Amino acid sequence: MPTPAPLSAEAPSDAFGTPLIDVSALVPGARVLVKDETRYASGSHKEPAARAVVARAVADGHRHVTIATCGNYGRAMATACQVAGVECTVVLPAGWSDGGEAMQAAGARVHLVDGAYEDAVDESRRLAATGDCVDGNVDGPYVEAVFEGHGVVVSALRAALPGAPAAIWLPVGNGTTAIAVRRQLELLGWDTVINGVGSAGNNPMVTCWPGPYRTLPPESVSTTDHNQPLVNWHALQGDEAMAAIAATGGTVIGADDRELCDARDALAEHGAFPTAAGAVALAGLLRTARSEGLVPGTHVVVLSGR
Repeated sequence: MPTPAPLSAEAPSDAFGTPLIDVSALVPGARVLVKDETRYASGSHKEPAARAVVARAVADGHRHVTIATCGNYGRAMATACQVAGVECTVVLPAGWSDGGEAMQAAGARVHLVDGAYEDAVDESRRLAATGDCVDGNVDGPYVEAVFEGHGVVVSALRAALPGAPAAIWLPVGNGTTAIAVRRQLELLGWDTVINGVGSAGNNPMVTCWPGPYRTLPPESVSTTDHNQPLVNWHALQGDEAMAAIAATGGTVIGADDRELCDARDALAEHGAFPTAAGAVALAGLLRTARSEGLVPGTHVVVLSGR
């Protein structure tokens, strides 16, 4: 992994440890800031959510958390549990991510299952039902803690920016981040548009937009080395997330693998090194800038994983 370049003098910073990087040169005439959430210890923007879940679980007397993951949430949860001295079991589809190597390195037990992410969710819930561990999935009993953690990005923007950005560009998988960001924007009274970006053809929020929400046939989604963390045939909180995005006047769009890789490569020139999937929000912004242009004002793009 290349060492991230230092921030330029023009790039604002925040109080939450992950920087904002000015990449406006990628879209002449627009102001585009990248929120590099890959710089958490786990490399995932889901780390604040995982830490919030672990804190609630410990407060309730639990010492073992189980979740399903495509990769990002697993690394985040393994890191959070390791810091708190809590056991962690991660259920991962066989052949996905790095096979759980990074999660094991952080002390987690990795349980591989045949099938897709949704099959991993079912297995993690089965494990939690045995009573040996608590369900830490994004739609589980600690869902409010998940929203709290994902909302931290908005608090960071408030600390770093002089006012509300015109738009925030987010990755969409289960839809959790979009819901959390919408809640925090409302609390601040910020009239900011949320745009969600997913893997083209491989997420129901993308294929159904603007609604109504419908799951995809499981056999219709296709995973690659580049889109893997973004692929869902059922977004666990997709319906609510689509409503949250629509309420801001935003949209949900898809980006293909070529666009993911192009966005990743463009970011390297600015000292940010996400995976191709981690660059999906920028891929969506660049596609929109080419096809119809961007609304005036500051655009914030959230990078999700390295």
